[in-house]
Amino acid sequence: MPLLRTREDVERQESENLAPFAQKSSSSRGRLHAQPSHRWRSEYQRDVARIIHSAAFRRLEYKTQVFLNGTGDHYRTRLTHTMEVASIGRTLARALGLNEDLAEAVALAHDLGHSPFGHSGEETLDRLLKDHGGFDHNDQSLRVVTLIESPYEDFDGLNLTFEVLEGVQKHATARTAPDLGAYACASLEGQIADLADEIAYYSHDVQDGIEAGLIRPAQLRNVPLCAETAAASGLDLADAGNKEVRLALARILSNTLIEDVLLASAGRISASGVQSADEVRRHADLLVGYSPRMAKRTDELRSFLYANLYFHPEVEGANRRACDMMAAVFDAYMKDPSQIGREATRRVPNCGLHRAAGDYIAGMTDRYLLREHARLFHAS
Repeated sequence: MPLLRTREDVERQESENLAPFAQKSSSSRGRLHAQPSHRWRSEYQRDVARIIHSAAFRRLEYKTQVFLNGTGDHYRTRLTHTMEVASIGRTLARALGLNEDLAEAVALAHDLGHSPFGHSGEETLDRLLKDHGGFDHNDQSLRVVTLIESPYEDFDGLNLTFEVLEGVQKHATARTAPDLGAYACASLEGQIADLADEIAYYSHDVQDGIEAGLIRPAQLRNVPLCAETAAASGLDLADAGNKEVRLALARILSNTLIEDVLLASAGRISASGVQSADEVRRHADLLVGYSPRMAKRTDELRSFLYANLYFHPEVEGANRRACDMMAAVFDAYMKDPSQIGREATRRVPNCGLHRAAGDYIAGMTDRYLLREHARLFHAS
């Protein structure tokens, strides 16, 4: 084996080791704008690097996951959540014989368009833009990588491969996406991102909620997935306030969900008979997912988290006050468009003031929006 492995070596290894239905980088449809191949990296490895080096990715560090950024040093941010999603995505891809680099790239890009202040911020922007196309963070992620991030002189966007754009698009309405084809589904690597996202926030939001004192351990006894997982592992939920037990619960929940997805997905893939990535795309149904029983259990957990964490008065109240500031900043931009950033101003002739202002606000971190509100309304 050579000491240095070139892109051709990586592609050859993919051909030899990946499942026939995996998406190989050598079979990529390429990029919207042609660029020379890299000597050392496969096309999807390049996409991972482009995403990680983007300004939008760096800003995720200061965007809310559940708790407003700055609330505590140990709570997840949008960045740490994204890293956890990418890690789970690689685990799923590896076990199913899929392309880990492609799965990682889609996972890293999936939340680039998320607004400040989490889902409350998304709802606020959607309301503010309701007469101008609305706002959805999945759509915005695609907009970020195809238009807003502009590191190249000759064109807008990160110029990611069509397969990464496809993975981001398939859980978005993709109103502004390039033509990615009329397939029913994304590649299996693209399908992984949604499940990895859910697994990450189910297990880790429970952990953060307990640490914040908003979820009482005794409540989890009434959540079947938590109760059954704890019982099977010999974990005492009555002691879930204990740090070791709290961390173990998150780990066990994550492992339980990963194992279910792997077993259920492997069964579906085998039964489908698909033998290529394009056969996966033409298949009528998604092939990566939970078993029917686990899908019911995750729905129950989601309902619990919405009722007891995401809309808890301490979380919702703080987010609502921040979102009121967001609305005030948006209104100020409508009254005085000269206040929005230079790059957003450049897009006004093509997309209109409302969308350009929405792009600008969606790209802000929590703390930058608060500073912008102070600048606009409390300047001396």
